[in-house]
Amino acid sequence: MKEALVYSRLENLEVSCGLCAHGCRIKPGQFGICQVRQNIDGRLYTHNYAKLVAANIDPVEKKPLYHFLPGSSTFSVAAPGCNFSCGFCQNWEISQLDPLQGKIPGREFSPAQVVQSAKNSACASIAYTYTEPTIYFEFALQTCRLARQEGLRNIFVTNGYMSHEAVSLISPCLDGANIDLKFFKDSTYQKVCGAKLKPVLDAIQWLAAAGTWVELTTLIIPGLNDDPQELTGIARFIASVNRDIPWHISRFHADYKFSNYPVTPEDTLKLAYGIGLAEGLRYVYVGNFQAWGQDTCCSGCGKVLVRRKGLNILEAHLKQGRCAFCRLPLAGIF
Repeated sequence: MKEALVYSRLENLEVSCGLCAHGCRIKPGQFGICQVRQNIDGRLYTHNYAKLVAANIDPVEKKPLYHFLPGSSTFSVAAPGCNFSCGFCQNWEISQLDPLQGKIPGREFSPAQVVQSAKNSACASIAYTYTEPTIYFEFALQTCRLARQEGLRNIFVTNGYMSHEAVSLISPCLDGANIDLKFFKDSTYQKVCGAKLKPVLDAIQWLAAAGTWVELTTLIIPGLNDDPQELTGIARFIASVNRDIPWHISRFHADYKFSNYPVTPEDTLKLAYGIGLAEGLRYVYVGNFQAWGQDTCCSGCGKVLVRRKGLNILEAHLKQGRCAFCRLPLAGIF
């Protein structure tokens, strides 16, 4: 347990958490929406500090990040908890905590141990992933700072529901982020995730403006966000921030509470892919689907620079982050 970083003390021993866009007002003894931050006698404490429920070596492409040290490995860690309640969560066993359980799962793992493990594993970066890194912010921030000192990069895989203060604190040591832009309707965000759209859009813009390399992912769920107008809205927003931001269109497979939803048809993936390109995005990818849509092409000459199959790189034609054919720089971190 550790005292939280971003909160305000109010009257009658209440506190206001300022870490994410929920802005929970928490009475003494109570928890915030994330179920890991508790008001204890007028001070906010996090119960999941240095408690990891996952520590694995992954290809960075799994995050997914295609323009961030392609072909490298990242040391992926997660602490329990989330500030969303998505019914299609693939990691719901560790993200959706039962408030009646009374105990936060995880094994003790210090920031120094995470950094050393990443170095011992020849990883180029540390990824804060699987659950929501904003919810274990204090641990992530301390680890990020230490990792930078040791020459490692840092990655957030996040739902983007961060406050401006949290972005300001983490961005100086955050190199890359894959942010889920799940829907483009506020009503769907509220119904499915228990959240709102605007804070996610704000965080995308804040992180991009701060110099963090940003890639976005949209899981296309039939009947929820596969309408051409909604897909166009997402692509158009991304283009308004930066046309170089890669958009990962991810195929849906039934999971958790969404077991009755069908798999995303290939025609829908093609529709979304075409919309992304038509709206001016330079890099559109298809995930959870290996038939096509994984290759990185030069935005200048159009030649394939990185050819992929699934998470594997089959060939690469990059020289110091530039196209090996026409020498045009490729957007990203290389």
